[in-house]
Amino acid sequence: MIENLVLSELEKRKAIEIDAAPDGIPLIYQDLNESIHEAIREGYDRIVLNNVCGQRFIAASLQGDLELIINGLPGNDLGIFMDGPKIIVNGNCEDHAGNTMNDGAIMVDGDGGDVIGLSARGGKIYVKADVGYRVGIHIKEYENKYPVLIFGGIARDFLGEYMAGGLIIALGLKFLPDGSIIENEQSICGGELGTGIHRGKIILRTEEDLEPKLGVGAKLFEIAPNTRKEIEPFLREFCEIFNIPYEMIGKKPFKVIKPISKRPFGGNYCGQIV
Repeated sequence: MIENLVLSELEKRKAIEIDAAPDGIPLIYQDLNESIHEAIREGYDRIVLNNVCGQRFIAASLQGDLELIINGLPGNDLGIFMDGPKIIVNGNCEDHAGNTMNDGAIMVDGDGGDVIGLSARGGKIYVKADVGYRVGIHIKEYENKYPVLIFGGIARDFLGEYMAGGLIIALGLKFLPDGSIIENEQSICGGELGTGIHRGKIILRTEEDLEPKLGVGAKLFEIAPNTRKEIEPFLREFCEIFNIPYEMIGKKPFKVIKPISKRPFGGNYCGQIV
């Protein structure tokens, strides 16, 4: 559980536990979120949610220095519009986690669903294992905000679609039930990689030929030394959080996907108005 890795920090906080399914009956998401807001009004800044079973919009629009520990399966739009808190998920999460997130962190000790990080413009989203389709779609930088999305496994089609800034990293590892970690023999991503990308970069740890997977507007590069240095703190943090031996990361090369231009679909628009 990720919680154990940050317990020394969290022990200093005023904590409360909330049962998301009292007597085995799941709370509707509005009631669960109201319980969270009530706890915050009472001065709690560490909130543990137990028996979460698909409730949507958990931590929607929350701000400030808060910690949420989720035991169970959070539903769609976890941390939507969030601005500052840290969310730790001890398990998997469904789609749209980090939707339009402005700041903070979401750490998922399992798999993530589709469209993770939709339009995020700041903060960090770390998913230990695999993610689904259209992950990082329209992730973007905003002023001094720089979103970072890392997953330890593989992704499906349209990774980094319409990406407008920030950083996406895929590690291509596989996590076995006994706790061991091996190289994933599946392709690190699906097709249409980086379709419409016009800023930012996607970095994949793989020996695969990625050229056939590239989408419109995306171009493949070898990783530059300054880029490798830039991503190292994020990689070390990711490995520490999920107890991954850092020396494993160097066993395969990194490849970088960047935009061909800032306007990959410029030819589709009327030249008289652009």
